[in-house]
Formats: sequence, structure tokens, C-alpha cells
Amino acid sequence: MRCLACARSTFYFFAFVSFVSVVALLPGLLRGQAASVQIPSTTPLSVELLQHVPMKTGEPLEGRLLYPLYVENRIAVPAGTVLRGSVVQLDSDRSRRIHSRLRGDFTPFHIPVVRFDQLVLPDGALQPIVSDSAKDGVPILRLSPPPGKPKGSFIRRQIAEEKQRLKDAAALVTKPGRGDRLVQFIYTQLPYHPERIETATSWTVELSQPLDLKVENSTSEGSNDSAIHEVSTQAAKKKPDAIAPSPARETEWRIRAYLQQTISSAKEKPGDSFQALVVEPVFDANHVLEVPEGSMLIGQITQSKAARSFGRQGKLRFRFRELKFPSGFSQPVEGTLARVDSNKSANLQMDSEGGVQPKSQNRVIAPLVLTLLAGRAFDDDGSQLAHSAVASNGFGIVGRIVGMAASSPNVAAGIGIYGAALSFYDLWLARGHDVVFVKNTRIEITTTPTHSPLNTPRLR
Repeated sequence: MRCLACARSTFYFFAFVSFVSVVALLPGLLRGQAASVQIPSTTPLSVELLQHVPMKTGEPLEGRLLYPLYVENRIAVPAGTVLRGSVVQLDSDRSRRIHSRLRGDFTPFHIPVVRFDQLVLPDGALQPIVSDSAKDGVPILRLSPPPGKPKGSFIRRQIAEEKQRLKDAAALVTKPGRGDRLVQFIYTQLPYHPERIETATSWTVELSQPLDLKVENSTSEGSNDSAIHEVSTQAAKKKPDAIAPSPARETEWRIRAYLQQTISSAKEKPGDSFQALVVEPVFDANHVLEVPEGSMLIGQITQSKAARSFGRQGKLRFRFRELKFPSGFSQPVEGTLARVDSNKSANLQMDSEGGVQPKSQNRVIAPLVLTLLAGRAFDDDGSQLAHSAVASNGFGIVGRIVGMAASSPNVAAGIGIYGAALSFYDLWLARGHDVVFVKNTRIEITTTPTHSPLNTPRLR
């Protein structure tokens, strides 16, 4: 009997130790478990090229995700995740070809069509994806309004703009990579040169099929976030309270969204409406969900001015008036544009009130300088060869070689006047540029909710 009691005590002891061990290891086991999430099709992915590559069909590409992807108001794919793809097609860039040939560059310029088909997960595993192809990739221009309205007279503003241009030009010389930029500048002076897709070129592609991912669960540190997320998600599905919030809760929202259609100063009219899909949730200081991912912003064009001849530029201004939640309820808002990541028009500026238009150009200096340089061909002092080289601008290195080889001031001056005439036409006679924001342009809106006693959807 005594041996049986000893054996029973030993069994209970080891059973207790095993139970304690399992309880101690349970958080780690749960932490290692992975939950399955699905990123729906048509989700936009903004991809930035990490390294320049030759302009060739089949050329492999590697880029990084510029912005995180959210599912159910939590990050499913973090920003910086690497994507891999390739150049699937080269389309002819006819407008650039015509513009360049008039200036002595006979390179057959192309527009690359790209597609990304692999996602590199944080653990190094490759996740196949199916995305649409994209083209018209350019470095993203991040527009934001200036800190205040420009002050001073017209002449002072022109001088300030010229100083800024000089600073930008100096930055091209001083910032890293100037050796490569010098080589590319020399290439542009040649009548034919190789093409490449530049570093930081960006495309926005859409998933054409849903993407299933495994995301690790977290406990301990992440338990509070999970609980808050669960409460916030439930709150987003409930009907909002009809009681006006206290003034302390009057906060400003910064909402990030993608345009759902292309808007242009050439086509849109004042009063036209458009939509933008919210892709990042907005939380308050206590991590309570304010605006869930998947909400829809309703915008309205307030000013639209199409580009016209004689260098008159287009202009576009819009505002946001309504926010629709996934649950179906809507919230009046007063939203203004705070930032645009545009990859269509790389020469835009935003005013202090959120209006967007092409940057103003100094329309006098360039034609005047080229005309004065053309006149150097008739100078009698110094080397005639040097004067011809200085005068024969406007047709690249071909024009300079012809101007120097002809040994004629008239030929060199004629080439220089041709370059001045092209510059005058571009700045004074040609049609200006329209403001175009293509579908899936990423925007950031600063908005203050407009509360109504009948419809006050505050998410608690």
C-alpha cells in the first residue's frame, strides 16, 4: 500500500509539473501561430524601384512597397516590403520622340509596362501575387501647401522663385550620385543614347486576384492592441450615437486615401463629384478607431480651368464634403487637400488653399539668353571656333559640331536662333499643361467632422 501511495504521489507531482510547463509555454506557442488574412483584389500597391535597370523587355525589377497594406484596420503588409517583377512590354513614347528630335535627340524613347508577381515576406519567403500591369512610372512628386501665402511685390516673388530654382540646381550638383547624373547629362547631348528606368521610379499596380497571407498572432505586448482592435471593429459596425460629442473630442483627422477615378482640369467641371477610398484607419490618442479602413470620401470639384494656348496653365481645386463608413452611415466633413503623391505630372505646385497647378516658369530668361548667345557668332575678338561653339545651341552636340565645322558665323548663329525660337515657342506659344491626377493617386486630407444632431457618427 505504501508503494502504491508513493507511485500515486509521484504521478500527481509530474502531472502538476507538466501542467505548469504547458501553461508557461502557451504564450510562446500562441505567439508562433499564424492567422490567415486576405487582401482583396483591386487593392492598390505603390511600388518604388530600388535600382535603375536597362530599358529592356524581360528585365527583372525589384522595388519596395511605399505604404503599408491594411486588413480589418490592422497592418497586413508593412511598408518597405520588397516586391519583384519584370518589364513585360515597351510602348512607344511618341510625344517625347517628336519633342526630342526637334532638339537633335533621335533616341527611340519607350514607356515601360511592368508587372509585379512576387512579394518577399519578412522571413524571406516568396509569396506569389497576381497584379495588373502598369505604365507611366515616374518618381513620385509629393505636393504640400506652402506654410503661408507669398508676400511682397510681383518682382520680389519672381526673384524668390529664381533663387529657389538656383538652389534646386545646386542640389543636383552637391547631393550624392552627381557622377551618375553627369554621365546621364552627357548622354542627353548625344543624338542617340541608351535608355534606362531610373531609380525611385514608382508605379501603382492593383491586385487582380485576392492575396492570402499568414500573419503571426501576438500575445502579451500585443494583447491590448488586439482587444482595442476588437472593440474598435465592433464600434465601427454599430450605429453611431446621436449625441453631439464634447468639445474636447473635436479633433482634426488626417485621412489617407486613393482616388477611385482620374480627375483632370481639362475634363472636370465645378460641381462634379468623385470618390477616394480610405486605405489607412484613423485612431485617436487612446487608440480608439475614428475612421475605419475601407471608408469612402466624397469629393467635389470647386474650380477647374483647362490649359490653353500661349502657355496658359490648367488649374484644379477640390474639397471633400462627406465620409461614408463601411457600415453604411455617412458623416459630413470639411476636408482640404494636405498632400498629394502624384506620379503623372511631375511639375506641379500646391497653393496655401489646396489648389494645384503647374509650376510657374520664367518665360523671359531662357529665350533671351539663347538669343544673346546666338549673337556671339558675329564677334570679331577671340577665336571664331569658340564663338561658333557658344552660339550654336538648341540642337545638342550635333548642332555644335555642325556650327564649328561650317566655319561660318551665319550657320552657327542660325542654329542658335533655332534653339531660341524653340524655347520661345515652348514658353509663350505652346499649349499649357493640365493638372491630371490619375486613378489610384494617393492623397492626404485634413478634415474636421461636421456634427449634426441627427447624424453624428462618432466611433467609440
